Amino acid sequence: MKWDSIYRAYPINKEMIWLNNCGTTPAGNHIVEAVTRFMKGYAAKGIFTEVAGYQKVQENIKHILSEMLNCSPDELGLIHNTAEGMNFISHGLNLSSQDEVILLENEYPSNVYPWWHLKQKGVKLLTTPMETSPQAFIEALKQLITDKTRVISLSAVHWCTGMPLPLEQVGNLCKKEGIVFVVDGAQGVGMQPMDVKKANISYMAFSAWKWLLGPLGLGILYVSKEKLEDLEMVFLGTGSVVKDKEYLPYKSELKPTVDRFTLSTANFNDWIYFEAALEFLKTIGFSAVRDRLYELSAHLCGKLTKIGFKVFSEQFPDYSTGIVVCEKPGITSGIIMAHLQKNNIVAAERLGRIRFSPHVYISPGQLDEVIRVLE
Repeated sequence: MKWDSIYRAYPINKEMIWLNNCGTTPAGNHIVEAVTRFMKGYAAKGIFTEVAGYQKVQENIKHILSEMLNCSPDELGLIHNTAEGMNFISHGLNLSSQDEVILLENEYPSNVYPWWHLKQKGVKLLTTPMETSPQAFIEALKQLITDKTRVISLSAVHWCTGMPLPLEQVGNLCKKEGIVFVVDGAQGVGMQPMDVKKANISYMAFSAWKWLLGPLGLGILYVSKEKLEDLEMVFLGTGSVVKDKEYLPYKSELKPTVDRFTLSTANFNDWIYFEAALEFLKTIGFSAVRDRLYELSAHLCGKLTKIGFKVFSEQFPDYSTGIVVCEKPGITSGIIMAHLQKNNIVAAERLGRIRFSPHVYISPGQLDEVIRVLE
């Protein structure tokens, strides 16, 4: 793989070293070209432009994602963000005061706030410890499960530590106990191998703008075919029903796919952006992308350790991750972050530690420069 050409595809590399790709991602030249091409076509002919068709772009996005996740395109719907998807799920499930939901300690708010409304119904929300290794996590989770547990909702990867959670083990446990398994895939999809069928995932929501290099404000909802009718439609829009292009008479029959959750007119510019990002990653190969992420992260981990940093991914050596979380004994994270920012290096601060997340357009040389600055 000629990684130099991928490095050159991202203009941000001329300005700074962007190591917060599990937060947000910049746009590459291929995205700028695709969006510009569409906007010129739209300026000339509006919705009648031949540059890109609504249905064709939608189908292509879902086809690429479905191959990555091992699901049907009909099990995917384009929404706005993870929180919206989690709200569709939590409000749509039929839970009662006798039920319990297990969430994750120090979870990202998008997989916490959407569940809070259930407390008004008497549903008990429990929190499982994040732990320091995937195996310790699964053992702690088992201790919380009772005959009242109806839902377990977890992130694929913990956003503060970079630790991948053992989704297939959790999914098998849920299948055995008759528990609905919900996943916040924002930190996992594109960085971790994800097979929604093997992991027995009933519902998942994730954003486009992290490991998938897509635009802010676009998300994806996955609903297993077997679970679609179990999810009540709390919100309805023009796009929720069959024959949605015929506005009258009104219709009560919902679309038979997850497209029912694309409630109304979408931001088509974002779809153009996202399609270009996915095609770019697909050309590289999603497995090659993951391998490169792990390679870059391992490179950074080794160098950080040599200059006296404590790296937390060393606590789960059997699980590869693209997120590097570290700390330097005796130096606060605030001081380190200020020094990085002064040197045009973008990272994130989480739980008093520094979080780095390189992507495929980052070079080993840039990571060596980060080490030089930190040293």
